[in-house]
Amino acid sequence: MQTSKLKTLIVYKTLLKYSDEENPLSTTELISLLKEKGINSERKSIYADIEALKEIGCDIVSTISPKRGFFVASRDFELPEVRLLIDAVNSAGFITPNKSKALVDKLEGLVSVYQAQAMESQVYCESAIKCENEEIYYIIDYLHRAIIKSKKVKFIYKKRNIDRENRKSYTEKAFTVSPYSLIWKEDHYYLICNNQKYDNLMNLRIDRIRKIEILDEASRPFSEVSEYKNSFDSADYASKMFNMFSGTTQDITLECNLDLREDIIDRFGSKIPLKAVDSNHFETTFSAALSDGLVSWIMQYGKDIKVISPRELREMIKNKANSIAELYN
Repeated sequence: MQTSKLKTLIVYKTLLKYSDEENPLSTTELISLLKEKGINSERKSIYADIEALKEIGCDIVSTISPKRGFFVASRDFELPEVRLLIDAVNSAGFITPNKSKALVDKLEGLVSVYQAQAMESQVYCESAIKCENEEIYYIIDYLHRAIIKSKKVKFIYKKRNIDRENRKSYTEKAFTVSPYSLIWKEDHYYLICNNQKYDNLMNLRIDRIRKIEILDEASRPFSEVSEYKNSFDSADYASKMFNMFSGTTQDITLECNLDLREDIIDRFGSKIPLKAVDSNHFETTFSAALSDGLVSWIMQYGKDIKVISPRELREMIKNKANSIAELYN
C-alpha cells in the first residue's frame, strides 16, 4: 500500500516535529502519533523504520534518560541558528508584522515543537518599527528578477507627509530606474539604482516602493554612473555609505581619540589603518561618500574626532556646527 511505503518517511517527520534531546519520543508515543494520521503500526516495524533511517544517514539517537525513546540529534539548522534567524526577522523593520509572524512560524518548523514553544517566550518583536507594505516580498522578487535580467523598473515611491494637524497622508512619486543591487544596511533594505534623469546612483527604501513593474527596456550600464566597471561591488558600495546618503567618494582622514579605536574597527573592520599620533590620539584613513550622512556620523563623536582632510568635509562640518549653534542662540 502507498501508506506503508511512506511510513518510514512519516516516522522521520514525526521525530523531527515532536522530539529533541530533552523530549525523546517513546515507541508507544510514535505508534499513537502515527495512528492519528491513519497509520497502524507495531513496535517491531517502528524499530525497523528507525534502523532504515539511520542507514541513510539520519542522526537518530535512542536514549533512556530523561525517558526511554528516540530523538533527532542533528538538524539542518541547530537551535541557536534558528533563534538568530528569528531575531533577525523580528528586528527587520522592512518586514510587516503579518509577514514577520508567518516567517517566524516557518523558522520554528526547523526545530521541535517544544523548542519552538520555549523560543516564543523569549522572542520580542517591536511592531512599532515595522513597515505597513504587505507587498514587500513581491517587490523584492520583482527587483531581484529585474537585476538579473538587466531590465529597468517602474514604480511609485511613497513618503509620509508632515502637517500641523498630524494627519496621516502620503506623497507618491513615479520613478523609472535601472536597478543594480539590493542592500540591507542599518536596519533597512535599500535598492541601489540609477534614475534615468541623472548620471549618478541613488538609494531608495524598498518598503516605500509600490506598484512595481518590470519594463522591456534594458538597464543603463552601471559603469556609466559609478566607479564600478566589470561588476557592481555591493559590499564596497555599502561600506562607503553613511546612513545610506549617496555622494562623491573621497579619501577621508580623521584624527580620533584613543578611546574610539573599537568604534572605528566596528564600523570599518579590522583592516582599517590605525596610526598613532600621540599617546591619546590616532589617525585613520578610509574611502567614503562625502555626504550629510558622513557629517552626522562624525559629529556624533563631538570633539573626539577631528577631520584632517579633505578641506571640503571640514567646511561641511563647520557649517553644520554653526547652524546648530544658531538654532539654540
